[in-house]
Amino acid sequence: MPGFFRLAGLFGGLLLSVSLQAADIDAESYGYPLHNPFEATIATTPPALRPALPEVEDIDQADYAVRLRPEREYALPANFWPVTKLRYRLAQQAGPAPLMFIIAGTGAPYSSSHAEYLKRLFYGAGYHVVQLSSPTSYDFMAAASRQATPGISSEDADDLYRVMQAVRAQHPKLPITEYSLTGYSMGGLHAAFVSKLDETRRSFNFKRVLLLNPPVNLYTSVTNLDRLVQTQVKGVGNNTTFYELVLGKLTRYFRTKGYVDINEAMLYDFQQSKQQLSNEQLAMLIGTSFRFSVADMAFTSDLINRRGLIIPVGYPISEGTSLTRFFKRALQCDFDCYITEQLIPLWRTTHDGGGSVLQMVNQISLYALEDYLKTSSKIAVMHNADDLILGAGDLGFLRRTMGERLTVYPYGGHCGNLNYHVNSDAMLEFFRD
Repeated sequence: MPGFFRLAGLFGGLLLSVSLQAADIDAESYGYPLHNPFEATIATTPPALRPALPEVEDIDQADYAVRLRPEREYALPANFWPVTKLRYRLAQQAGPAPLMFIIAGTGAPYSSSHAEYLKRLFYGAGYHVVQLSSPTSYDFMAAASRQATPGISSEDADDLYRVMQAVRAQHPKLPITEYSLTGYSMGGLHAAFVSKLDETRRSFNFKRVLLLNPPVNLYTSVTNLDRLVQTQVKGVGNNTTFYELVLGKLTRYFRTKGYVDINEAMLYDFQQSKQQLSNEQLAMLIGTSFRFSVADMAFTSDLINRRGLIIPVGYPISEGTSLTRFFKRALQCDFDCYITEQLIPLWRTTHDGGGSVLQMVNQISLYALEDYLKTSSKIAVMHNADDLILGAGDLGFLRRTMGERLTVYPYGGHCGNLNYHVNSDAMLEFFRD
């Protein structure tokens, strides 16, 4: 290439990169106080730095249920009766208003703390709000998922879409002016796939879609979280378990406080005390929580599909049956195990009988939506530079794909700063624009 054209191409590329540059929030001016991503993930934002929101008792809300998979009512064991219908939460305004769907993160129900916070935020801004469980939660798997094997994002989005349509049909008199969509963590990934699906089905025509801390490469994200369980923790050995170590620290902390009150504010204060958990202990706590979510998925998927990997096929289960030994077996199955034993076999039966793990990972991650994300101006992403679920190159992919529709905060860990007033203001501003 002649030098002139090479220079012109470089200059044009620089202009393009500047015009589509992501909004990187300056670390000094940001003001979020927790610079440790493990602490931020667990403790979230100190109460004094959260926005003023409506109190729960001031919100006109109720829980409802939709019946989507009636055949499961007879196929599932008797002790699964609470999840044969899918429950969700609806908060409604007094008159016509836009409706916001919120999709929960990995393994989380519709009533999770992050979903509750987002509900209060958007309800206070004048939205009807519908909170939905994650397709990876056991209640969604039992009551709404066709395959009951979450992880294939396009299939999960299809299930979510049917749920959204059923929710709307259940409230025909709710005056809705327009629809928007958000999701946090894996719910952010699902929101992207639901938005893409809506481009062809046109049931909602979402005005705005916001992805909060989504995984870019799903396999990388879950592998990062799975590895936290393998952290070597000082003080944990043959005679002391990790849980005994944490319980001892909490006991000493509450003894000095003179009372017991476990909440997010306490967790922040606890980390400022002499009993604070080390990075290794925090990592183990986060990783253990994720491992329980994966165990839930593996256990429920095996049970519903009668695969016999965890629970023997035909094993009699009644309301009085102890499932502890089966759940212990499920806890030994990490996400790699779940992919190998349950997800990949399903993928190969539903996608022309072939495909490698790498091909599947590309199709279930944001990579599969690269062209759509580049061209859809209604979608934005908010992420943290220190998020535990990000791998090498993930932020680079988002910068190239989202451009100025990507906001990167310097701190916050995984979803820890969602309830920081700066982030909350930015969310509302995006949906107001």
